[in-house]
Amino acid sequence: MKIEIPEQKKLVFDLCMPIRWGDMDAMGHVNNTLYFRYLESCRIDWMRSIGGMPDPQGDGPVIINAFCNFYKQLEYPGDVRVKMFVSDPARTTFETWNTIERVDQPGVIYAAGGATTIWVDFPNQKAKTMPDWLRQLVS
Repeated sequence: MKIEIPEQKKLVFDLCMPIRWGDMDAMGHVNNTLYFRYLESCRIDWMRSIGGMPDPQGDGPVIINAFCNFYKQLEYPGDVRVKMFVSDPARTTFETWNTIERVDQPGVIYAAGGATTIWVDFPNQKAKTMPDWLRQLVS
């Protein structure tokens, strides 16, 4: 299945990782919970690459929802490519979108998902205006 990412979404990161033997379930395909782990790995590696890791004594990103739509079963062995897109920056939030494909089948989407990310003041446990440097990256 081919999924087109609308133009208003901006590609910001691309991560390749192996499908591990232990990612499979009793049915012989990657367990659906692992797709969320692939999305998380991409999101965290992007945050690390831009200097946006959370500071428990300060502020940082938190996801407030996440979803994944499953289109095809992933199976071991192989490598996945997770592409991350961003859109819809608001005062405290922005949206992330991801596609998951096999490296050996470029353009064939096995799953697509995303999350809403909010910038948080951790000591005060409340939303905080997103920093300008991050707003520029997600706009």
